[in-house]
Amino acid sequence: MDVYFYEAFEEEAAELKRYLPAGVNAQFDARTVQEAGHADDASPPAPLISTRTQSRLPIAWADRLAGILTRSTGYDHLLAYAQQTGGRVPMGYLPLYCHRACAEQAMMLTLGLLRKLPRQVGQFQTFARDGLTGREALNKTMLIVGVGHIGHEVHRLAGAFGMHTLGVDIDPRHEEVKYVTLDDGLARADVIVCAMNLTDDNRGYFDEAAWAKARRGAIFVNVSRGELSPSTALLTALGSGQLGGVGLDVYDHEAELAVTLRSGRSQSDDEQAAAALALSQRDDVICTPHNAFNTHESVVRKSEHSMQQVDAFVRTGRFLWPVP
Repeated sequence: MDVYFYEAFEEEAAELKRYLPAGVNAQFDARTVQEAGHADDASPPAPLISTRTQSRLPIAWADRLAGILTRSTGYDHLLAYAQQTGGRVPMGYLPLYCHRACAEQAMMLTLGLLRKLPRQVGQFQTFARDGLTGREALNKTMLIVGVGHIGHEVHRLAGAFGMHTLGVDIDPRHEEVKYVTLDDGLARADVIVCAMNLTDDNRGYFDEAAWAKARRGAIFVNVSRGELSPSTALLTALGSGQLGGVGLDVYDHEAELAVTLRSGRSQSDDEQAAAALALSQRDDVICTPHNAFNTHESVVRKSEHSMQQVDAFVRTGRFLWPVP
């Protein structure tokens, strides 16, 4: 076995097999490392393994792995593993495959919340329109926190809807984006979109103190990393009316939440997972299962880029796109 792919859902596995380099022996598993029962194994199932973001890599594997490829644009989970293991394992990621897909998901969640889509769907059976009056995107102000590949595409799409955009980023490299401070942006924004990378310095970035500075009734959308916006703080802000709606594709303590839901349980002992479950029951919240990347076009690009990474690593011992 040359490479073992974890968290490869059906459509992705089919595309990965299509691009598998000749002579490379691979196995594909829809489960995480933990769900596959491999977490306590002394050795990995292959010298090169590939995951997404929910698997927890065993520390014991560090001396037995040749490389790790995450099929995601974010790599914070690999940096954490490198810190735990002394950075002994070469690591790769996929920086360029899904920015359009994630930006469209951000806009889908934004429009769905502005138009109270969960309530509209819920009231179809009675055909009642009471309480369904929404808002148009035209002339609304969107704050994009993290103006990288995804955030810049969100900026472009929001402009097509006639929205005014503001940006927050430590590297203000786009001349057409109006950059502001976070406090200024929060005070002005009707919609706040999180598209920033997760680092050790910005965990819990959108906490209760941040929401206290936001324009009352603002909508928040996160297509980046759940650790940036703790579910407990979101639940409190919604309950007080400080936030008027929340759209989430990512979750704090997402691995615990995903296992809870896939196992058919409706409750969790994990505080953040429990708060996410509570959020999902509200009609001012839209939750999707970390699926923003998942378009046909993006999955094809992802699979092609993944196999380019695998081919390069098998041939040279180096990734085309190594984790910085």
